Amino acid sequence: MLSNLSSNVVLAKARAMYGRRLTEKQYRDLLACHTVSEIAAYLKNNTSYQRVLSGINETDIHRGRLENLLRQKIFEDSASLCRYEITVGEHFAEYILQKAEIQQISRCVMHLMAGTPEEYLFSMPTFLNKHSRINLLALGQVQSFQDLLQALEHTPYANLLRRFTPTYGQNLDYFGIENCLYQYLYQRCFSIVRNQTSGETRRQLEDLFHVYADVENYTSILRLKFNYRSGPDFIKSSLLPFGTLKPHQIDALLAAETPEAFYKELDTTSFGKRIQGLSQNIDRFAYEAKYAVARKEIRFSTHPSVVLLSYMFLMEIELHDITNIIEGVRYQIPTEEIEKLLTIIHFP
Repeated sequence: MLSNLSSNVVLAKARAMYGRRLTEKQYRDLLACHTVSEIAAYLKNNTSYQRVLSGINETDIHRGRLENLLRQKIFEDSASLCRYEITVGEHFAEYILQKAEIQQISRCVMHLMAGTPEEYLFSMPTFLNKHSRINLLALGQVQSFQDLLQALEHTPYANLLRRFTPTYGQNLDYFGIENCLYQYLYQRCFSIVRNQTSGETRRQLEDLFHVYADVENYTSILRLKFNYRSGPDFIKSSLLPFGTLKPHQIDALLAAETPEAFYKELDTTSFGKRIQGLSQNIDRFAYEAKYAVARKEIRFSTHPSVVLLSYMFLMEIELHDITNIIEGVRYQIPTEEIEKLLTIIHFP
């Protein structure tokens, strides 16, 4: 009885919270804003982000502060849903935290590679400090890779990253570091699903994570091959060992000489057939594919953990869209160009 009640609560709450997502009109209104302050004011007064923005002075809020408050709202909403899911909710709460920690480590590494490690402090989500095992303030003091390892001591991440310590004169292996961290995260996810669920719930959750691994792998091939002109061996080493991609399919995708040929080859795979009709814009591909799958699950799945996870993914995509609008307005990019980067506005 308690399990059924919990399931009904999660399904109802997740779908109700999803129902408060930004509408197409609200996206259009945000695109019409001329400053970050106008965006902050609109989100504060007209959207479900009102609660987390209620105490801000929108006239002088820093862009990084605004984005972190939006991130805080999604983090807290997802964590609150986990408390109602009595089977795997506690474990998915851990997943939320680990993913947030990995994102912060990756951001710190990027600043370190760019020679601007001190800038991490400007984007640091202070709300995460009270939840994380990482001392985020210590990440803001990092000046070298050794400093990073020291800041991560007493966490699982230090041992994972130790092998990426560069020798003198060697650049940091960002793609290797990111791949290692996300392999760890996916391994933890699949372990939770295998050990804590069964039957149709397990099948749907495994499918959801495999689809998301597929998206990451296809996107990695696209970007590394056509944006960075990386070689086949390097690209293969950068892929996640999850998903439905077979070795011969990877070889066929790597043999594609143009993005158009890549997408044509993609259409022959089981994953490609699930997402036919989506954008062939490299910048939107990953988010549109994730959105299409998660939106279907949140609407039709009867399994609370699947709906919960789909809600998390959908809200991450909404946050990504809002961040694109904030950045676009900040740098005075034409509205039509910002719109090309958005995902959800194309799926009203």
